[in-house]
Amino acid sequence: MTPEPRVERVRTDSPWEETIGCAHAVAAGDRVLVGGTMPFVDGVLHGEGTPYEQAKVAFGNALAALEKFGLDAGSVVRTRMYLAHTRDVDDVARAHRELFGEVRPVATMVVVSGFVDFRVLVEVELEALLGGPEPLEHGTA
Repeated sequence: MTPEPRVERVRTDSPWEETIGCAHAVAAGDRVLVGGTMPFVDGVLHGEGTPYEQAKVAFGNALAALEKFGLDAGSVVRTRMYLAHTRDVDDVARAHRELFGEVRPVATMVVVSGFVDFRVLVEVELEALLGGPEPLEHGTA
């Protein structure tokens, strides 16, 4: 009989977690999943009108959730970036590259019709591995 994987949840003071009924991050088995993270700190939107700043703050908030599990950007294997406008692709890509350029997680970037707060331009998600082997790099010739 296989033991059930341990599940641990991290919550924040975000009012959306209570409204929706969710956690900000969940560790299950060897994965840590960080749900949709916006550029708010203590209830205040940071980088209003600036997609690059919003992406940096949102990723910073998501990485802070990983810290509760002893992880950092080097543990990230997948990122997702949701943008309100196609025009913001380059700014958000620059923020992602600055944070994860050495790590090279798989990444998805999509444009959506909007967010729960109209001032938000960027929302992000992360997936990370708990423990695990040293990463292997496979390049193309």
